[in-house]
Amino acid sequence: MRPPRQGPGPLTWIAIIGVTCLSLFLFKKILWLVVPFMLGLLLYYLLAPFARRLVMAGASPTLAAGVLSGGLLLLLGGWLLVLYPLAIANAGEWQAGELRYLTGGGLALESAALGLQQKFAILRHAHFGEDFRQHLLNLVNHFAENHLGTMLATLAAWLPSLLLTPAIAFFLLKDGTRLRKFIGNAVPNAYFEKTLYLMHALDRTARLYFTGLLKLFAIDAALLAGGLWAYGMPSPLALGLIAATLGVIPYLGPLLGCGLAVMVAATDLPDQAGLIYGVLGVFALVRVLDDVLFLPYVMGKSLHLHPLLTLLMFFIGEAIAGVAGLMLVIPILGVVMVIGETAEGVLLDDRLRARHVYARRLRRQEARRDPYRRP
Repeated sequence: MRPPRQGPGPLTWIAIIGVTCLSLFLFKKILWLVVPFMLGLLLYYLLAPFARRLVMAGASPTLAAGVLSGGLLLLLGGWLLVLYPLAIANAGEWQAGELRYLTGGGLALESAALGLQQKFAILRHAHFGEDFRQHLLNLVNHFAENHLGTMLATLAAWLPSLLLTPAIAFFLLKDGTRLRKFIGNAVPNAYFEKTLYLMHALDRTARLYFTGLLKLFAIDAALLAGGLWAYGMPSPLALGLIAATLGVIPYLGPLLGCGLAVMVAATDLPDQAGLIYGVLGVFALVRVLDDVLFLPYVMGKSLHLHPLLTLLMFFIGEAIAGVAGLMLVIPILGVVMVIGETAEGVLLDDRLRARHVYARRLRRQEARRDPYRRP
């Protein structure tokens, strides 16, 4: 007797990976809508427990969704109203500070490059230190005119679409139950139980992924802030929060957060040469703990994926959609995996398909029956 299959089969996995890649390609074209929808899902899972409490207290789903989403929108609008004048008033000072930190980090990298050139003869013959210094000076001197305007324009272009996030969260809170009923009524009776299981599995996968992402963010922020504080870094809490936020982007994010902390250490405390190595050690330790301990136990509850497949999908996602692909590939893969596993179970269930065929036959017989014929 053949043992029961555990998880999707090989052909189903090929289809899952193919659909995931196609979804990434399509989502790249409408990224302005995908990102607010993902953020709206995150807010939905954050606000859903409070919405249930309001409904149990006697409020309607519409009122509960309106109170929570409206309060969030007012908070976001107030934050923007405060931040915009502050940014306009301090734009010059922030730009000067940005260039100062870039210069400090660049000097630290230049010092490291010269040290490597002195140790390795092949680097001395290649004029590694001089070329590095020239590229560094060009980056620092022309950073504002080449990159700052593009960054501000990108932020301004994304702002209207990001304002969709509270609206998406509102409709998910308000009509989530109605949407599930609508989908359940649209499927044949034979597949009703499988449809309920599919909706429950999708909801559970998304909820555990987003809550796991928040838990991982809190753990990383606490560890990074504590490690930087122990080494005497200025503003350790702010640096820890920024680095943990950037860490949501796989591979690239931790490098950006570490580079930011190194620039701050090299600029604000230039006389402490060993501080940079301490900062690098903190980020390396947190990265190892994430990969070995936190990711399997925190994020592994939502997606049961082999580490090699996860690594390959990260590379595929980056090749298809860049940084956005790195961030979206795992949640998309998890959703497609649940759908593929459920579809495989339906296709391989002979009794379920026989029930559907028999129900269709009964409906045809009922439709052909003459309503005016005597029984």
